[in-house]
Amino acid sequence: MSEYVSIFFRVSIYLINAYYNNYFLFRYLGSGNSITDLHFKFKRGKSTIAYIIQRVCRAIWTNLLRDNIPELTTESFQTIARGFDVKANFPQCVGAIDGKHIRVCNPANSGSLFFNYKAFFSIVLLAIVDSNYKFVFVDIGAYGKECDSTILQNSKLYELMINNNLPLPQPQPLSGSNIPTPYVFVGDEAFGLSKHIMRPYGGQNLDLQQKVFNYRLSRARRYVECAFGIMANKWRIFHRPIDVSYDFATDIIKACCVLHNFVADRDGFRQRDKFAISVDEFLPIQPVHEEQTAPNVIRQQYATYFMTRGTLPWQLNKV
Repeated sequence: MSEYVSIFFRVSIYLINAYYNNYFLFRYLGSGNSITDLHFKFKRGKSTIAYIIQRVCRAIWTNLLRDNIPELTTESFQTIARGFDVKANFPQCVGAIDGKHIRVCNPANSGSLFFNYKAFFSIVLLAIVDSNYKFVFVDIGAYGKECDSTILQNSKLYELMINNNLPLPQPQPLSGSNIPTPYVFVGDEAFGLSKHIMRPYGGQNLDLQQKVFNYRLSRARRYVECAFGIMANKWRIFHRPIDVSYDFATDIIKACCVLHNFVADRDGFRQRDKFAISVDEFLPIQPVHEEQTAPNVIRQQYATYFMTRGTLPWQLNKV
């Protein structure tokens, strides 16, 4: 009998500890309370609370990463592209890419490494998002002083991309064209134009076709901005500087990215877009010629498509 009582108490203690571990984490991430606030409220040591939060964050990243941010495959890229075509009317887009500066307290002995162009200290979260506001790729931990383009070029994704090892679908012609066009990511002016990354036309003296292209690209790119906003409002730790060590801060950001996708799968994020139009049918694939794969040529193909077969009834009113 005493053996069963002992087992019961051990299980009870384990469940109570697990409950408090998770409670500390979600209270810390969701409310934006500091560790000091939790220390005074629950009468636990600061180091104990910090240890619990960091341990649970690492467990979430280690055990739930691939369930919520799966490996990228050709099939997953095709699914993402269909979503952007339906919701943003941007065909063959496999993700919206951008960087978010997560405000932190300047780590000790780091000098100006974390001081960004916005005049505060930060860690950069570089993310690619699908049309459901979910993260499909994240790169976490870059110094705040670095620009988005540099962070992308130092990432594993970019290495796979330039070596043609990224499992992107084969180029297909846009509707009404017989020239195969590669699948692309969309980003802002911070990124360089390349075969698989589209950025807006720069400058003020743009013609109508270029303005329409910039508008259509911004409709697709807004998904990553909205995803950052959704995450920051769900996990209010991002509403203030994260006052922990660098490693601890990166663990927090990693856990929040995983939890963001978990909540999206569980509850979904509503999209109220009255401008969505059905997907256009692709024409048969044609052989790709090397001179047709120059980034400027690819961007021009999209710009032409948006003014011909891919035109939207309201787009001229937006530019």
